[in-house]
Order: sequence, then structure tokens, then C-alpha cells
Amino acid sequence: QVQLVESGGGLVQAGGSLRLSCEISGSIFKINAMGWYRQAPGKQRELVAAITDGTNTNYAESAKGRFTISRDNAKNTVYLQMNSLNTEDTAVYYCNANVIKLNMVWREYWGQGTQVTVSS
Repeated sequence: QVQLVESGGGLVQAGGSLRLSCEISGSIFKINAMGWYRQAPGKQRELVAAITDGTNTNYAESAKGRFTISRDNAKNTVYLQMNSLNTEDTAVYYCNANVIKLNMVWREYWGQGTQVTVSS
């Protein structure tokens, strides 16, 4: 079994910062790409940022220059540092990981989501 546990969401004023964390645990052989997605009310889930098992990163246009994704492979944890937040960043943020389990089966996993609310 593999679990993703997110933390770090909350309420912040516009212009503020938050750091999201997602720790992955369980029967893991290797974690490939990891990412953060978000879903605002009435909208589809969208990619915010992704990082490969190396250091290659990819950002949504709305996140470029404000958000930074990083990972600590020793801790099986991915982070999302969010700066200069605005009200349009309000959403539930989901962690995503592509995991090769100990039985060599590949599978994609999602966290339970953490609410980020930015007030004006």
C-alpha cells in the first residue's frame, strides 16, 4: 500500500506565501515524476507544477515566477513553495506521484487534497 499525506494548506492574505508538503510512504521501490495539481470550485483539476525523478521541472503559466516545486528523495517528499499568492490561487491542491512499487508494478497515486484559501 502507498499513501500520500499532504500538509501546509490554509488561509493566507493576498501577497502572502505558503509551503505545501506531500510525504509518500509505503511499499515503494522508486518514485518517478511527482507533481501538484489544483481544483477550484466549478473548474477542472489542473497541473500547477511537476518535477521528474531528477531535477527537471514544469510549471503552469500562472505559477511561473511565483511557485517553486522541489523534492527530497531521501524523505520521499515533494514540496510546493507558493509566493505572491492571489485570490485566483484559491483551490484544493492535490499531490500526485508516479510510483513503482516493490512488486515492480507502476501506478499513479493522489493525495487527499489540502485547501488553500487566499483572501483579498
